Amino acid sequence: MIEAYVTNLGKYTEGTLIGEYLKLPATKEDVQALLTRIGIDGVLYEEVFITDYETEVSGLRALLGEYESIDELNYLASLLSELESWELAKFEAVLEVGEYTGSVRDLINLAQNLDCYEFLEHVKNEEDLGRYYVDEVGLCDIPDNVKPYFDYEAYGRDIALERGGVFTDRGYIENNGDRFTEHYSGRDDITDEYRIFYYPEQSEKTSLKEKLEIYGAMASSQPTREKTNRACEERV
Repeated sequence: MIEAYVTNLGKYTEGTLIGEYLKLPATKEDVQALLTRIGIDGVLYEEVFITDYETEVSGLRALLGEYESIDELNYLASLLSELESWELAKFEAVLEVGEYTGSVRDLINLAQNLDCYEFLEHVKNEEDLGRYYVDEVGLCDIPDNVKPYFDYEAYGRDIALERGGVFTDRGYIENNGDRFTEHYSGRDDITDEYRIFYYPEQSEKTSLKEKLEIYGAMASSQPTREKTNRACEERV
């Protein structure tokens, strides 16, 4: 559903662009392998940022930023992957309208509140909307001999204005007034099932950390050795 180009921030600040696309949803093992390949070890290089996105979900790419949480993106991608095709089209229509699009948190909640919207995928304009409510819903009882002269476009326009509906590239969308429930309030709500951002295995980190500690100890002890040598020379 989403591909994020995960980049080594430390290397980038040093002048080298090292990154790789991560296909989401993903697993912890997928992330650890990618981090290893781009040089993220959790010690010398810990931070990542996202330099590009690819997705087939219309309108989503422009809403995602450089410093999004990998876990949040994975949760969002997992929710989207579970949607039926018509639900995904509804999601895209709401994105085009611009509701609940301010953050990944909003997008996650939107994916779980699609029942708050009525969506007519085959309705592309005011005339389509008028014909839908007259011919399919029967909202207005019009004799058959009058239908050829009926202004479906004007009727559809009135309905859209009254209901606050919007025509999008995916179809007609309107808020049906149901309560929008925020199921997701932040990263603490992400269950272990969707948490995938882990540094490479602890044994690898420990080994590198030990080397750094040894190097640091050697560096800090250098002045002492120099003083000792000078003292020996003075005695001679």
